[in-house]
Amino acid sequence: MGFFDKLFGKKEKEQLEKGLEKTREGFFSKITKAIAGKSQVDEEVLDQLEEALITADVGVDTTVQIIEKIEARVARDKYMSTDELHQMLKDEIRNILVEDEKDTLKKFELPENKKPFVILVVGVNGVGKTTTIGKLAMNFKNAGKSVLLGAADTFRAAAVDQLTIWSERAGVPIVKKEMGSDPASVAFDTVNSAVAKGADIVLIDTAGRLHNKAHLMEELSKIKRVIQKVIPDAPHETLLVLDGTTGQNAIEQAKHFSAATDVSALAITKLDGTAKGGIVLAISNQFNIPVKFIGVGEKAEDLMVFDRKEFVDSLLKF
Repeated sequence: MGFFDKLFGKKEKEQLEKGLEKTREGFFSKITKAIAGKSQVDEEVLDQLEEALITADVGVDTTVQIIEKIEARVARDKYMSTDELHQMLKDEIRNILVEDEKDTLKKFELPENKKPFVILVVGVNGVGKTTTIGKLAMNFKNAGKSVLLGAADTFRAAAVDQLTIWSERAGVPIVKKEMGSDPASVAFDTVNSAVAKGADIVLIDTAGRLHNKAHLMEELSKIKRVIQKVIPDAPHETLLVLDGTTGQNAIEQAKHFSAATDVSALAITKLDGTAKGGIVLAISNQFNIPVKFIGVGEKAEDLMVFDRKEFVDSLLKF
C-alpha cells in the first residue's frame, strides 16, 4: 500500500500534530490566556486573539478578516461562549484556506487524458525545492505511478547533484545536462522522454533566482513554451515551494513568482521547525492559491498531502 492510499489514518494525524507542535503551543497558549476565567467573548478576548493570530504569522489582513467575522457574530448574538469561539475560529480559518478545486494531486488520481501530468516546480534557493521534488517523486512512485524528473536548474551543480541522489533513492529516471545548459532545453527533453516512455508524471526543477524578476519571468515563460510544443496544455500544475520558517519573507517570494508565472499550487516546507505556521493561512488567503503539500520533517513521508480540516483540527486542539 502506498503512503497516500490512506491520507489521514492515525499515523498521519499524529505526524501532522507533531509537525505543528511549535505553532500550536505558541498559538494555543496565547488563546488559553485570552479566555482564562472568561465565560464569554469580550473586547479583551478579541484583542488577545488578534495578537495570537499575528504572532503566529497569520498576517494583518487575514487576522482582520477573522476578527471582524467574530465581532459581527458577537454584535448580532450579544453573547458568545468560549466554546462557540473555538468552533467559529476553526470554521473561519478553514474557510480562509483556499479549497483545491482540481483535487487531483490530493488523491493521486491523475486524469487519463493528461498523461504525462507535468508539474513545473518553482521557488528560491534554500526553501527545500529540490528536496520537495525528490520526496514527491518517492511518494508518487510508492503510489504506483511512473515518474520522470527533469533537472532544469542548470545554474547550480549542487541542485542537479541533489536531484540525482533523490532519483537514485526513489528509483526513478532523471533527465539532466551539464551545468550552464539551457534550462528550457532540459525541460523539452524531459517532456519528450516522458511521452516516449509513457510516464505518468513529470516533475521539473527550475532555477530559484529572484535578483531579476524580468529574467525569471522570461526564463519560466520560455520553459512553458517549449513544454507546450510537446504537450499543448502543459504544465498542468505550477507548484511554488515556500519555506514556512521564513514567515513574511515567504509572502514576498509568493508575490515575485505569482507575477512571473501562473502559480497554481503551494507546498509549504519546514513547518515542524517554526512557531509561525500561520503563514500557511496568510499565503493561501492573500494569493488565493491552494496549499497542496506541507513538509513536517526530514523523511519522504513527512511531505504530507494538505487537508484543510485536518490542518485546522491539528492546529487548534482545544
